[in-house]
Formats: sequence, C-alpha cells, structure tokens
Amino acid sequence: MSILMRAPKECGSWFWDLDDVAEPGLEPALRTAARMGAVLQKHALLEPASLEWNWFQVGKGGLGIHNRLDLGGRSLGDPALPDDIRACRPGGHPQAEMGGILVLGSGAWFDASGTRHNEYRLVELMVSPDEIGPSAELSVYHDVWGQCDFRGDPHPAIHANNAPRLASALQELDQLLGVEAEPGEPTYYGRAEGYGLEAPDIIDGRGPDLTDTEFG
Repeated sequence: MSILMRAPKECGSWFWDLDDVAEPGLEPALRTAARMGAVLQKHALLEPASLEWNWFQVGKGGLGIHNRLDLGGRSLGDPALPDDIRACRPGGHPQAEMGGILVLGSGAWFDASGTRHNEYRLVELMVSPDEIGPSAELSVYHDVWGQCDFRGDPHPAIHANNAPRLASALQELDQLLGVEAEPGEPTYYGRAEGYGLEAPDIIDGRGPDLTDTEFG
C-alpha cells in the first residue's frame, strides 16, 4: 500500500488551551507554531511548507476571504513573516482579523514492510492568534495511526510503524507547551484517546468499515 485514503473529517485531534502559558496575538501564535513544528519535523510528521487562514470581522463573522502564503523555504520563526501575513489583509475590510492559521506540509508514513512514503497533509497543525485566547490543535485524517484501516482490516505492522511516532510527538508537545492536550471532538472516522486513537470494536476479526462515505 503506497496510496492512502484520506477521511473527509479527522479521525483524531488534540487541542491545547494555551491561555495560561502563551500571549495572544500573531507573533506569539507563530512562535508557538515554530516550536511545535520543530517537534513534528523531528518525528518526520510535518515539514511546514505553507500557511492558510481566513478573515473575519467582529460583528459580521466570516468574510469568505481565504489566504495562502507559501513559506518558500523560510522557517516559521522568520521575523518578517508576521508583516507578510498582515499585508494580506483584504483592502476592503481594514478591520478584518485572522482566524486560525493552518500549517500545511508533508510528512512521512511507513508501510507494512517499513518502506517510507511522503504524504501531503499527513498531519495538520493549527494555531490561533485570537486575542480572546491562544490555542493550538493537531489533527490526523489517515488510518495509519489506527489498529485497522478504514475498511476494517487490521494492519498491526502499519500501526506499529506509525502510531508510536505520533504518540511520542504528542507527549513531547505536552512537555514543550506545559499543557496537557485535550482530545478533540470525535467524528465518524475515529476519536483521540490519550496519545493515540481509540481502539475500534473488533467483531469476527474485523473493525468497522468506514468507507460507506466519500473519501479523498
């Protein structure tokens, strides 16, 4: 298997409330992203390549305006990055504020034989520059982190080759941020439990078949 199915919604996510350990605002959010990104890079889970975000306005809500900024080899700690992001503010909405910043890039997963493959958006990192309270979230959408694939077939070798790296990264992120991650909302495709995904119900040697919905 060298092509992964991507679930339409996350099969696991972890949320950090950083209100007591980080300042709000764009610069602190990017510093948080840089620190978290270094941990994810260490485990070959995310090589940051671009940032995406939407704009909203207090009292109006979302403006339907979306931006993408390719890093072009720059690090998330580049001191020019905040000004480059602010320069993307839509001219017709001078009061617009940024929503969560999604950090996108590729990560590595290993098949049953141990062969490495790169996958775009293997994990997704989001940091919030919201003045109300800083936060961060990590989400996964593929079945390599679970004990079964999305068809319900157990794949112990693939799980063993990938899930421990995710677990180690999540533990390191807890230590780095000084806050324990909270599991995100469950979806049809799975839920976070501890530093991994909740074990599926195995019936007659198989887990649930989740492919009755559209996969990317």
